[in-house]
Amino acid sequence: MRLVSMTPILYVKMGCPYCKAATDYLDERGIGYEKVDVRGSDSGMKKLQDLSGQTKTPTMDWNGEVLADFGTDELEEFLKDKVAA
Repeated sequence: MRLVSMTPILYVKMGCPYCKAATDYLDERGIGYEKVDVRGSDSGMKKLQDLSGQTKTPTMDWNGEVLADFGTDELEEFLKDKVAA
């Protein structure tokens, strides 16, 4: 049984410009997250595929709500009801 974490998990691939934009966006706003680099990690890639049904990054898991293969506009919308302004 997995405990529900309040810290979102961000699946990334090093060198991915969309992943860099996502981490910059979160860092600039002081939003904490756990970063999982799936490149070179079979277990990380499997979790990403099980979670989202695909291998594209960035992908965020916020307590079971998944935002896959996104840009910062989609991330901003996704976070609206999760982060106090």
